[in-house]
Amino acid sequence: MSDVDEQQSQQPIPLTKSAPAQAPAPVPVAAPVAEAEIRASDADRDRVADILREALAEGRLDPEEHAERIDAVYRAKTRGELEPLVRDVPAGTSRAAAGLPSDAASGPAGDPENLVAVFGGAVRKGRWRPRRRTHAFAVFGGVEIDLTEAVFEHREIVIQAWAVFGGVEIKVPENVSLHGSGSGVFGGVDIAEREAPDPDAPVIRVSGFGLFGGIDAKPKRGKRVKNLRS
Repeated sequence: MSDVDEQQSQQPIPLTKSAPAQAPAPVPVAAPVAEAEIRASDADRDRVADILREALAEGRLDPEEHAERIDAVYRAKTRGELEPLVRDVPAGTSRAAAGLPSDAASGPAGDPENLVAVFGGAVRKGRWRPRRRTHAFAVFGGVEIDLTEAVFEHREIVIQAWAVFGGVEIKVPENVSLHGSGSGVFGGVDIAEREAPDPDAPVIRVSGFGLFGGIDAKPKRGKRVKNLRS
């Protein structure tokens, strides 16, 4: 080994201290969403509409107030927008502290049937079984709901109708009760209200909103439910 190599081997090796490993950045935790900010579901809207319908039937709301609130119900995006609509009626006041009722608390509402006509038509007639709730949307088109030959499996049928540059026509048997309300902007809602003499007769409740369109609900002459207690 040369003298140069020996001198290099005897030189001290510098000791360097490595930088300490950095701790991973904490993962940000999303803040919990307030109850009022939760997006409203169709079931949430239907439950609020049920409360308003009961308030109308009990005389706590007049038809105009009911129509305004129903319109607001189906325009609401969050549960917070729904809760004030029932805050001043008994069914809504008892549940206000917990927000809107849960599915378990209010029972299954059942999925509504949706009839949509956009630049066309939608028809429901003949021997059919209407669900407890039906939604009808007519946009530059027409919807026809004919209940004169329907099989009524529910004591009460609720129809929510919207007509925008279109029309919704609802025909019912002569011997059922027909009630409803609605409002229109350059349009109209015409409901021929009647109370059936038989207390066991089905009840059809219609609410609607017409914007440059119309909603018409009336009995069809000569058509009757044959067995009201079936």
